[in-house]
Amino acid sequence: MNYVECVPNYSEGKDRSKIESIIDSIKKYPVDVIDVEMNADHNRSVVTVVGDGESMVNAMFESIKRASELIDLDSHSGEHPRFGATDVVPFVPMLGTTKEYCVELARRLGERVGKELGIPVFLYSEAANIPSRRELPDIRNEKFQYEQLKESIVTDEKYAPDFGPKRVGKAGATIIGAREFLIAFNVDLKTEDLRSTKEIAKRTRERTGGLKNVRALGFNLNETKETQVSMNLINHKETPVPGVFEFVKREAQSRGLPVSRTELVGMIPLQALEEIYRFYLMNREFSENQILEKKLLEIFSRDSIRGYIGELASDKPAPGGGSASAMVGSMGAALVAMVAGLTIGKKGYEEVSEKMKSMQRIAVEAVWQLYNQADKDTKAYDNLSKSLSMPKGTPEEKEARTRTIQSRLKEATQVPYATGKLAASMLEYLPVLIEKGNKNAVSDVYCAALFLSSAVYGSMQNVKINLGLIKDAGFIEDYRTKMVDLSEETRKKTEEILKNMWN
Repeated sequence: MNYVECVPNYSEGKDRSKIESIIDSIKKYPVDVIDVEMNADHNRSVVTVVGDGESMVNAMFESIKRASELIDLDSHSGEHPRFGATDVVPFVPMLGTTKEYCVELARRLGERVGKELGIPVFLYSEAANIPSRRELPDIRNEKFQYEQLKESIVTDEKYAPDFGPKRVGKAGATIIGAREFLIAFNVDLKTEDLRSTKEIAKRTRERTGGLKNVRALGFNLNETKETQVSMNLINHKETPVPGVFEFVKREAQSRGLPVSRTELVGMIPLQALEEIYRFYLMNREFSENQILEKKLLEIFSRDSIRGYIGELASDKPAPGGGSASAMVGSMGAALVAMVAGLTIGKKGYEEVSEKMKSMQRIAVEAVWQLYNQADKDTKAYDNLSKSLSMPKGTPEEKEARTRTIQSRLKEATQVPYATGKLAASMLEYLPVLIEKGNKNAVSDVYCAALFLSSAVYGSMQNVKINLGLIKDAGFIEDYRTKMVDLSEETRKKTEEILKNMWN
């Protein structure tokens, strides 16, 4: 799975219903919206979305389309510079995804938006085709926005879009790119002195001699009657957040301006928070491995169903059919537990409640046993693969390699057989559930039968293919008999269970 973050910026920060409609268009796809920030003064919303890259392209396209239907740039005004209804769409690599992959996504999305929606697209940062467009302020800034673009895109070749027409409609243009993680960090000042605030921003931003990796602008905050130094920190590793804050605070204090508060727009990586801890508590030896939640997140990420499906869909040989069979069996057992639970304590089912409680306990245990079998199957394959890489330069090395391969082939056969045996055992409970379980859930029982039988057959396919590589005749005969018997037994039970499925 190629996990990416996308942080689309929409030119609407006042009408929540419009942003909710845009978010609904994103949620049509299997991605997660994890943060929404609306700012009325900027008249801008920043949405953070995470998910697989392929799904993300579709989700972003739909959101750009929806924003173009809802947001009219001719009637839009706000403190923040903007080019379009969907102003900026950056793709950010996460969890091992490459920067090059995000560049490919950005260009694909840009081409599609230009062609299908007729919205001009400018590629920026790592996705830029033109060197002068690598930095976002070189494309769109305080002095060159939607209003200026409307004329320049027609008359000035410098502003010819990478994709789409050389004209701007009411949805404006969209800037799409790929970049590393950016932190949107603002410092509010207790003053209405915008001139001084802009001076501080100028002193802070890299382009005018300030801090490296910092972009900064000064804005009015009409709601609070204050001003704001609004910043993008484009490399928090080189220029940490606390150093930026202290710089802005000192600049403000030198002008007699107190800091009111700070603001984080969107999300922030854990590493940036670690730097804040180290800076203010002066704990230079602090390690991210001391953060409990980080360890838990690593476990949850590894064990998540989305992560598993992504691995299964990749070009890696494991996890494969044996592991998937175990997962399917786990879901079948889970349905057994569910239907038993839906029967317990229900009116008209009092006589079978104790039986259902016992069945539920057994099924829940089987759920996790089968779930663990999926991991065991992958590990068995990995162990076998490693044995194939053992040295074979001498007769002794060849003998050791052959012996290890044969041992691990047997393990790779025993694991799926155990999976199939366990899945088959759960079929025993289905006739009881059909006859005495909650009638409103009988369809779930039939689903369980299909899942469990598939788990058996899939597992036995893995047994079969491994037996063809094993040299131990006794082992082959034993497991071939077991395989045939279990498959035939499963066929008979499943046919009996499903015979009335469509009646």
